[in-house]
Amino acid sequence: MTKSNIAPADLDACRAAIRTGSLSFHAASRLLPARVRDPALALYAFCRLADDAVDEGHDKTAAVLRLRDRLDRVYAGRPVNSPADRAFAAVVEDFQMPRALPDALLEGMAWDAVGRRYDDLSGVLAYSARVAAAVGAMMCVLMRVRDSDALARACDLGLAMQLTNIARDVGEDARAGRLYLPVDWLTAAGVDPEDWLANPAATPAIRLATARLLTEADRLYARSEAGVSALPLGCRPGIIAARMIYAGIGSAVRRQNHDSITARARTGRARKLGWLGLATLKAGTTAILPRPPVLHAPPVEEVAFLVRAAAQQSPSKGRSDALLSVLAQLEARDRGLSA
Repeated sequence: MTKSNIAPADLDACRAAIRTGSLSFHAASRLLPARVRDPALALYAFCRLADDAVDEGHDKTAAVLRLRDRLDRVYAGRPVNSPADRAFAAVVEDFQMPRALPDALLEGMAWDAVGRRYDDLSGVLAYSARVAAAVGAMMCVLMRVRDSDALARACDLGLAMQLTNIARDVGEDARAGRLYLPVDWLTAAGVDPEDWLANPAATPAIRLATARLLTEADRLYARSEAGVSALPLGCRPGIIAARMIYAGIGSAVRRQNHDSITARARTGRARKLGWLGLATLKAGTTAILPRPPVLHAPPVEEVAFLVRAAAQQSPSKGRSDALLSVLAQLEARDRGLSA
């Protein structure tokens, strides 16, 4: 295995960013072999810092356009002079990362910047594909796994994690004016989204929508487990741990009676350590059990483009029309604000 081109100082900076900004990933990454853990830290640091810039910044439009330019420079081999960008550029070079995968993440963040809402579960899954399943596909690339079945199951896990995040953050998002629950679920229950965002409360209808989202996440977590056996043996404990930690967040939401408004569900350090130990034990069984048939299930429709890109079945020919369209919207908005 060739040595990573990531500079040690840049990797240290990425590790520090993840330690404070993504506790769940930092915990699970401890079980990955160094050859995967180090580039994964660089990948997650780049994604985490980009997401924070869009999510928490005052000018989301400018943040997305800066990310577009940063990705352009990464793929041109001239990254911005920052640890996360330099480290991610090394990952792109070392692993020949298909550009369609980080571009999908960019598109999801652009959807956030324009304040897009999602009419139905398919829309929520399409968003989740971009901001989370794309990262799952990139993790497979870091493991040198390009098999379509394994990629599809990795995307299942990414979708499940994002649905869990949405369920956990219903109140936090609402107070920031964001809504990720399927709009048709709310309107069918007699909830006007605008009225609810003006005064978010853990009503029975909102709790039910949160519960339905977690049920969908559980279905996807179950599908994702089949993909573990298609990963390198040394990578399996870390991926199982990530699945258990995020599913544990969903369980914490359930213990609050699906109320993510009054308090944010949390999992403690002791539970995380327990899941890490259990993941190591569970990974051992994957080496002796036969591969389950669901491993070969087709990808969820909303992530099929990620599977094709990561498997390099359809080499990227530039940014998609959909991504270019939403970036054009942001450029027009940016020009209007600066005029």
